[in-house]
Amino acid sequence: MSVDIIANPYKKDFPLLIGHPELAFLDSAATAQRPTAVLDAQRTFYETMNANPLRGLYELSIKATEAIDNTREHIAKFIGAPSGTDIIFSRNASEALNSVAKAFGPTVVGEGDEVCITVMEHHSNLVPWQQLCKQQGAKLVYLYPDENGIISEEEMHAKIGEKTKIVSAVQVSNVLGVENPIKRLAEVAHEVGAYMVVDGAQSVPHIKVNVADLDCDFFAFSAHKVFGPMGIGVLWAKHDLLEKMPPFLTGGEMIDSVTEQDAVWAPIPQKFEAGTQDAAGIYATDAALSYVEQIGFDAMEEREAALMSYLGEQLENLGFIEVIGPKDPSKRYGAFSFNIKNIHPHDVSSILSDENVAIRAGHHCAQPLLNFYGVRSCCRASVAFYNDAADIDKLVDALKLVWRIFNAS
Repeated sequence: MSVDIIANPYKKDFPLLIGHPELAFLDSAATAQRPTAVLDAQRTFYETMNANPLRGLYELSIKATEAIDNTREHIAKFIGAPSGTDIIFSRNASEALNSVAKAFGPTVVGEGDEVCITVMEHHSNLVPWQQLCKQQGAKLVYLYPDENGIISEEEMHAKIGEKTKIVSAVQVSNVLGVENPIKRLAEVAHEVGAYMVVDGAQSVPHIKVNVADLDCDFFAFSAHKVFGPMGIGVLWAKHDLLEKMPPFLTGGEMIDSVTEQDAVWAPIPQKFEAGTQDAAGIYATDAALSYVEQIGFDAMEEREAALMSYLGEQLENLGFIEVIGPKDPSKRYGAFSFNIKNIHPHDVSSILSDENVAIRAGHHCAQPLLNFYGVRSCCRASVAFYNDAADIDKLVDALKLVWRIFNAS
């Protein structure tokens, strides 16, 4: 094993993991744990700069405003965007994607047009497009992967055509862990004049993202997946598209002027940020990104690849595991989905919980994908760099216990 996954230099940074040494936390795809630096940052904001940003000319408000602006610039650098001005804050990736579908979608999608998505989309990047197509009289078209979760070139050209106005795809599947060919999808989309929307909720925590290199038009992710606080989402888009896009939410802070019968929108990004933002959460998101940069994506990816390899080997050795998606763990980032033969995933998860092993069981907000693979629900173990071999060993021992319980003669 090229990387030492027995030793763990990272758990000490995460108070919940230190406080629960008995816990094997294997559900980071749902939400990551937060390091001390993030928890401290949130408290620091409230203790040293607690004021409503943008609404005051006094020192506390100015400091709060600067904290948000600095985080925008940091996020832009983190994802390879040209300017922090084009970073829009929302509550989560779901809200960010909804804003694109509901505000931008109707400006380009009309009757008889098509929106193309993959069948592996999280419901957050599926239901909004369903609703848009119903509203506009358009057709929702699906890209289907092969048995290893790979979308082929032939599938792209068969489904993306002259009627396509928007292509939207998850960069990394929350069920399969596979990385989609976003750069190529964007090229094919742009060849026919369509726009490329990317759900980066599962990619940003695991791989270095560069939206300029991907040449996507919109990109969304959530802070809580990348070791930041809950309640903070990010939408980035090309500036000219944000200029044309109407606001999704209206009210305070997003206006330049209001009369009794009309309103003029504030400049980007305030145009899309109605009401008081979670300034402390945004400040803590800045700390989360700094923490990731301190570790470095090279080290994170190398460790997570070793963890996934070990997890794949151990599950394969059990003999009663049915793998969903690619059997090669090197094709997965973070997430590994499976079932135990003839045992319901909820039963598996419940018994594992009694053994202090935390995994996810259900449809993972990706029902069309599970239907495509012929299952109604499944188990998902998901790793982050703060996991180690002992966590996986504990999972394997608990899975053996499940098998014994249900197959006792």
